[in-house]
Amino acid sequence: MKENFKSGFATLIGRPNVGKSTLMNHLIGQKIAITSNKPQTTRNRIQTVLTTEEGQIIFVDTPGIHKAKNKLGEYMVHIAERSLNEVDVVLWLVEPSTFIGAGERHIIDRLKKVQTPVILVINKIDMVKKEELLPTIDTYRKEYDFADIVPVSARSGDNTDELVKVILKYLPYGPQFYDEDTVTDQPERQIVAELIREKALHCLNEEIPHGIAVAIDRMKMERRVMHIDATIICERDSHKGIIIGKQGSMLKKIGSTARYEIERMLDCKVNLKLWVKVQKNWRDSDYLMKNFGYREDNS
Repeated sequence: MKENFKSGFATLIGRPNVGKSTLMNHLIGQKIAITSNKPQTTRNRIQTVLTTEEGQIIFVDTPGIHKAKNKLGEYMVHIAERSLNEVDVVLWLVEPSTFIGAGERHIIDRLKKVQTPVILVINKIDMVKKEELLPTIDTYRKEYDFADIVPVSARSGDNTDELVKVILKYLPYGPQFYDEDTVTDQPERQIVAELIREKALHCLNEEIPHGIAVAIDRMKMERRVMHIDATIICERDSHKGIIIGKQGSMLKKIGSTARYEIERMLDCKVNLKLWVKVQKNWRDSDYLMKNFGYREDNS
C-alpha cells in the first residue's frame, strides 16, 4: 500500500437538477451519469472512481432527495437517504441563493440525523458575481455546521481541483479499492441504457414526462461491431407516437445521437436498433421496476 494514501466514499446529494451528475462527470473526466435539464434523471446509485497521487475517491451518485409520489419515487428517496450513513463524507450541492426552500429544509432535517461530515458545495458560481456568494455562505452556515464550504462550477470545472483536495481531507488512510484506470463499477449494459434514455430525454424535450425507461434486449459483439437491441418503455399510447415521430423520424434521431455517444464510450462501431413499447404505470410496479434495473442492492 502507498504510504499516506487515502481512500474512501463520498456521496453527492442535493435537490433534483442542481448539477450532481454534471459535477461527477467533470471530476471523473468521462461521461458516466446522464445529464439532462429535467430533474430526477439519475435513478440508480452510480459509483465512479477518481484516483489521484494522494488518494482514491469513490463517488456514489444518488437520486435527488425529494418527496416521493410513487413507488419509483419512494425507492429513489430511500436509496439517497440510506447512503448518507454509509460513506466517509457527504457533498451537498446547492445553487447560489439566500432563499432556503422546503426542499432544502427537508435535506437539512435529514442531515441533522447523520454523523458523517458534510461539505456544502455551492454550484453554478459561473452564473453569479463573486460578491453574491458571501450571502449564500452566511445563510447556509446559520442552518448547519458544515465541515467545509466549497464554491464550484460543475460546468466550467472552476474550483473543482480545490473540491477534490477538501474531500481527500476527510477520507481515512487506506488501500486503493480499484485500479487506476477504473472509472466506474456500472455494468456496460446499464450505462448504454442510461445513455439511450438521456438522448431520448434531450430529443423529446418537454413533450414526454419522466415515465420512460430503457431495457437492453441484446448486446453482442460480432465481427468487431457491437450489436445492440434496446426498447424504450413509456407509460401511454400517446407517448409512443411522439417517441416514434413522423415516419419514425424521432426514433431515428434518438438512435443516431445515442449511437454516437455509445461508440465513443465503447470505442468500437455500434449497430443500434430501437423499439418502443407501452407499459402502463410501470413506475408503480415493483416487478417492472426490477425488470428495468431499479434493484436495491443489499450488500
